[in-house]
Amino acid sequence: MSSPETTSDGGADATPSGPTVEAPRRALAIVVGIVFLDLLGFGVVIPILPFYVRSFEVSDVLIGLLAASYSVMQFVFAPFLGRLSDARGRRPVLMLSLLGNVLAWTVFGLAAEVGLLFGTTAALATLFTSRMLAGAMGGNIATAQAYIADVTPAEGRAAALGLVGAAFGLGFVFGPALGGAAASAEAVSFAESVLPPFVPATRFSLPSFVAAGLSVLALAATAAFLPEPDRQRGEAGQTTLVGQFVSALRDPVLRGLVLAFFLVSVAFSGVQVMFIPYAADLFGYDETQTALLLTYIGVLGVVNQGVLVGRLSRRYPERRIALAGATILVAALGTLPFSHLLGGFVSLPAFGPAWFTGGVLVLLVVLACLSVGNSLLNVALSALVSRSVSADKQGNAFGVTQGAGSLGRTVGPPLMAALYVFVYWSPFVAGALLAIPVVAILAGREAAAGRDDVESAE
Repeated sequence: MSSPETTSDGGADATPSGPTVEAPRRALAIVVGIVFLDLLGFGVVIPILPFYVRSFEVSDVLIGLLAASYSVMQFVFAPFLGRLSDARGRRPVLMLSLLGNVLAWTVFGLAAEVGLLFGTTAALATLFTSRMLAGAMGGNIATAQAYIADVTPAEGRAAALGLVGAAFGLGFVFGPALGGAAASAEAVSFAESVLPPFVPATRFSLPSFVAAGLSVLALAATAAFLPEPDRQRGEAGQTTLVGQFVSALRDPVLRGLVLAFFLVSVAFSGVQVMFIPYAADLFGYDETQTALLLTYIGVLGVVNQGVLVGRLSRRYPERRIALAGATILVAALGTLPFSHLLGGFVSLPAFGPAWFTGGVLVLLVVLACLSVGNSLLNVALSALVSRSVSADKQGNAFGVTQGAGSLGRTVGPPLMAALYVFVYWSPFVAGALLAIPVVAILAGREAAAGRDDVESAE
């Protein structure tokens, strides 16, 4: 294993000295496919989750708290799973997390039945238990990113990590559409006619069981086809969660990246959680219609992360791509909640479909900008993290940054849900304000790199 090389960003370029699996391209395709299956299941449930919570006639603040319960457990466990994958292997950790998802989604689908038997409190406790279990096992993305870092050279890593983002996007292309179909009256009626009486068939349970089935497929694919990379193993060690974050924050290269992950996660997770209530309340959309919107966002994510990021990474450094993405994200977040109002200034042809209003057009344009900004920022940040540490610490680094993201997703949803209850536009504007320091951090890195280039030229 070659020693890390110093990059222009001042970090360690973790480049494998040779192939770590027999067929790296095949291994890359398999791990991306596994991420797709897992995220497809996650996407299935996204459009129904707010309606599921509202079905128990509780405050929308519970939507944010439910999302936070997942993230707080991911915050606690992601660094541990990342460190474990460095010491014990990527494949076993992926399998463990997928098995946890199977159980979590199954329990999630049974919450309404629990409510009928034991009341609303027990139903909500079931929802929270399932999401907390899924969060504890939610280190699979960080482990998949570390796996990709193991099997790809540094110069191709941004494009390869973009494929994980594309898989994520594909999950949101097909997942919400599949979830909307599973929640439809026709699907529920068909399921009731073919499933045994003891299996609940509702617009909430069916998408959950579909998600569990997809996690079973991903688990089987991991067990059967994914090879463990031959690489230098790190030490599992006894470093605590706090110790890992203190170490990262003391590192001048990682400090800004960890903070950026945290701030973006606070902003974006809150907006994600409250976007469906916004679409339902301001545009009158139901589960199926919001699922179509999420499918649209997913299509854009696939194009942006699977094509656009790869092309840009061949022409521009990751730090510049991240800066552009953060700037676009600020503008999109600040504009999003006023889409229905800005639509009043848009004139559309009279012969168009009745549902395609000026507000819908503005919303679609803003969502496209949001997808571009998020895609550029997240993939470039991940590539910067990978370049900043040595080869045997990839899982630990991605675990810490995913932990920072999880902490942000713990804070963001309940905060933004409370703001939404106060006034509908406030979570989106707050998200834009939180993303401004990220622009400043990345602009500082770009300026420092520019000075280094000038000094090198001299």
